[in-house]
Amino acid sequence: MSKKKKKADSSKPKSLKKKAYEDELKRLQAELVDMQQWVVETGARVVILMEGRDAAGKGSAIKRITQYLNPRTCRIEALPAPNSREQGQWYFQRYVEKLPTKGEIVIFDRSWYNRAGVERVMGFCTSQEYRRFLHQAPIFERLLVEDGIMLLKYWFSVSDEEQIARFKSRRNDPLRRWKLSPMDLQSITRWEDYSRAKDEMFIHTDIPSAPWHIVESEDKKRSRINVINHILSSIPYEKIDRPLPEIPERPQSERDYERPPKEDFRYVPDVASKLEK
Repeated sequence: MSKKKKKADSSKPKSLKKKAYEDELKRLQAELVDMQQWVVETGARVVILMEGRDAAGKGSAIKRITQYLNPRTCRIEALPAPNSREQGQWYFQRYVEKLPTKGEIVIFDRSWYNRAGVERVMGFCTSQEYRRFLHQAPIFERLLVEDGIMLLKYWFSVSDEEQIARFKSRRNDPLRRWKLSPMDLQSITRWEDYSRAKDEMFIHTDIPSAPWHIVESEDKKRSRINVINHILSSIPYEKIDRPLPEIPERPQSERDYERPPKEDFRYVPDVASKLEK
């Protein structure tokens, strides 16, 4: 008896071909370098929030965005759980400390929206604290935008089937197993709770001056290309042409210089030479 083939999910996009993806990614990363140069030269301030379900592809997208950027003027902020002192502060206070100064880009790998997501679902905040957050977040973000900060908010969307597949992949990969925490696994059993929390968060915080942008992330390659392209189209940067620096000739030494013998120093063993055998 022949088994019926499972119907393909027409809603899931095809995976991008490797060469097309790599060529476009390289082009976009070059534009990101130009964009960062404009931010530095003009003194602009950029804040990018990366939110979404666990294993939705936020981290890998951030890696591609920042791969060639100067870390001195582009920071990634992934704040841990608040300590006892921070728990007694105004909720937004520790995030304010991480905001950019002139000429900086700050990318939040999860942000103040932890309160509307994991804290709400897992009971880490009270109902009063949660309601206060939904009231204050739009006010807080309007103040940032009014002060000249360019604020971009992204929600990475992934299906429950794809999320489980990525969790299994992490579990079976020793290099990525650290990414799989007990809190991540709770997101499987509380899928609908997180969905309701996200829906309510959007109702209260999707405002004209700081709207949410959803990134379809069933295919990670597509999501990276799409989010980088959107960032570049959202920031009104211009390419700043700077003359290439002249590399000077090394002057000849006026005095005799002899390098000390190698035996006087501790060198790292050349274990790489074994790979040639």
